[in-house]
Amino acid sequence: MFKLHAQLEKDCIVLGQFELCSLLLMNDSSYPWFILVPERADKTEIYQLEDEDQLLLLKESNYLAQILSHYFHADKINIAALGNVVPQLHIHHIARYKEDRSWPAPVWGQHKAVAYSEDELDKIFDVINKAMSNGNELSKT
Repeated sequence: MFKLHAQLEKDCIVLGQFELCSLLLMNDSSYPWFILVPERADKTEIYQLEDEDQLLLLKESNYLAQILSHYFHADKINIAALGNVVPQLHIHHIARYKEDRSWPAPVWGQHKAVAYSEDELDKIFDVINKAMSNGNELSKT
């Protein structure tokens, strides 16, 4: 049975659900930093997913990257599946800007996280819901 890893629960805000993946927001307002977590138990690598789920993950990842590029006007979208600290399969999607506090270095371990305010979270929900082209809005959890 699928259960979100405790570290992801601690560090992230659950925004909603795609067909395969939970959509999380890293609680660090320094970057628009989203995480897709395929809701499949005991998976640590993409190749462990069934072929159909691999394709669905790619589709959801591409969709999220397009949202970040379009709505957040990112200079670069960083997409990574590391798993060195959290072994559960999860894919980071980070909108990067030439002016962000870590550019051009990776975001990991660079600075202490700056939590979102309620107003900032509301704006993120608004952007994500606006981006949902199929009319299904994500629900706050």
